[in-house]
Amino acid sequence: MSLRKAWRDLDRATVGAAPDRYGVYELGDADGESLGYAVGILADELREELAYGDAAKVRWTVAQSREHAERIADEQF
Repeated sequence: MSLRKAWRDLDRATVGAAPDRYGVYELGDADGESLGYAVGILADELREELAYGDAAKVRWTVAQSREHAERIADEQF
């Protein structure tokens, strides 16, 4: 499965809008095909993905803690 959110372009504006909180994020290619997902502090993780990754799109869900994010990931993926 995947997160039920709209894709956003993975660019500086999107990364700047990412909250400094734990969450689950999903990366996609230019066509919106999922490349994978991960758990972490969204702002930090997406900055790194923008700088070093190959993804073109992203979507995320905010969580209350790392454990909560991991539960969300287990349920969605």
